[in-house]
Amino acid sequence: MSTDTRLAFAHPEERSLATASASPRDRISLRDHIVEADIGAFQVERGHTQRLMFNVVVEVRPVAQPLNDDVDRILSYDRLTEAIAEELAAERLNLLETLAERVAEKILAEPQAMRAFIRIEKLDIGPYKLGVEIVRSRAETALQVVGTDGMTASVHPLVVYLDNATIAAPDLGARLDGWQASGQPVILCVGLPDLARPVTGHKPTQRRVDMLAIEQNAWTLGARDPRCVVMATRTEIDWAVKRGQMLVWAPSKMVLDAVDGPSNREPVALALWLAEVMAADRLIVHGDVALPAGSRVSVARA
Repeated sequence: MSTDTRLAFAHPEERSLATASASPRDRISLRDHIVEADIGAFQVERGHTQRLMFNVVVEVRPVAQPLNDDVDRILSYDRLTEAIAEELAAERLNLLETLAERVAEKILAEPQAMRAFIRIEKLDIGPYKLGVEIVRSRAETALQVVGTDGMTASVHPLVVYLDNATIAAPDLGARLDGWQASGQPVILCVGLPDLARPVTGHKPTQRRVDMLAIEQNAWTLGARDPRCVVMATRTEIDWAVKRGQMLVWAPSKMVLDAVDGPSNREPVALALWLAEVMAADRLIVHGDVALPAGSRVSVARA
């Protein structure tokens, strides 16, 4: 059995581990929780209950300060079972998919919850289990735009990480033309410049020095082509993405302001974090750098 096939049937906890980002989060889990419910789209399923088995894994934000053994500072396991019970009590549903979506939405409304794996299985349909599994994240909410026809559509930008050789390459303009031709908004991310920078010997201040150096590199890219407009705030970026424009990301403000910012401050990891925050279509990586593991968007080398 291939790794992909094995993981497809693995417990949500194993799938969470396999798809973790470069800075994996803490997890809580609910295993083999069985309840009875009247659910199903077929007439034979109506009017009586059947057993449903829930397996739930929630990635949570680590507590920033000492826990002090205080239950109010964590996401309680009770919130998982309560979310299931509340959604089952709200109305009769036809689809497990609808139930899974609603349970995930309720769990992700908790301030500590960042990503939820929900598996629901019917146990009484036959000599087997039938089920559905979904993964939902706070980082998956795409921007919405209203078209000329009045219809609302989601926008999934293309995020591109450029190494210094690509920034300086004579064919940069042609590459920008190609990405623009896709019709998607394009967010360009860069790494550290090939210049010496101060070494503070202190992690928090070194992070700021490094991000400022990345921003210097962003302005260097901005000087190469008028389409490469440097932007730092989420408001600016959302504005440009909604209009299908190209931009260069200056990361300091968004990263430092983020409640659940990336703990891994490597430039490619920052680009991946932004791609996840923006619900990007994919991340394209240039240069001889390690591809981030466990991303929730497609990652490929140029």
